[in-house]
Amino acid sequence: MPKAPRALQQLPPSTVHALEKLGADLAVARLRRGESLKTWAQRMGVSVPTLQRLEAGDPGVGLGIVATALWLIGRDGGLSSLAAPEEDKGALELDVREAVELGRQRANAAAEARLKAAANKAGRQRQE
Repeated sequence: MPKAPRALQQLPPSTVHALEKLGADLAVARLRRGESLKTWAQRMGVSVPTLQRLEAGDPGVGLGIVATALWLIGRDGGLSSLAAPEEDKGALELDVREAVELGRQRANAAAEARLKAAANKAGRQRQE
């Protein structure tokens, strides 16, 4: 059996739990629809062992397979917004920090320009 990729070995526990719950929820959805593993796997275009891995929350199951399972139960619509930039709070926080820093730099530059202009004006007045 091939060794699991390092990325899968380093999954945070909360992510592992979320994948296990997703798999279990997909199994419940299949059972509530009265579908067997074999029939559901055929509809998804995968093998029964792959479907079992999906329902067990195996993080090595391909994203396309997960998307197909969600499509079968009519829940694939949210996939397009999972990583939407407007919902990326970490990136939004960075944007705000950058904007604050830019504002601070501009305010400092404006203050320096005012001081320089005042000094130039005072120098001209002394010359007159």
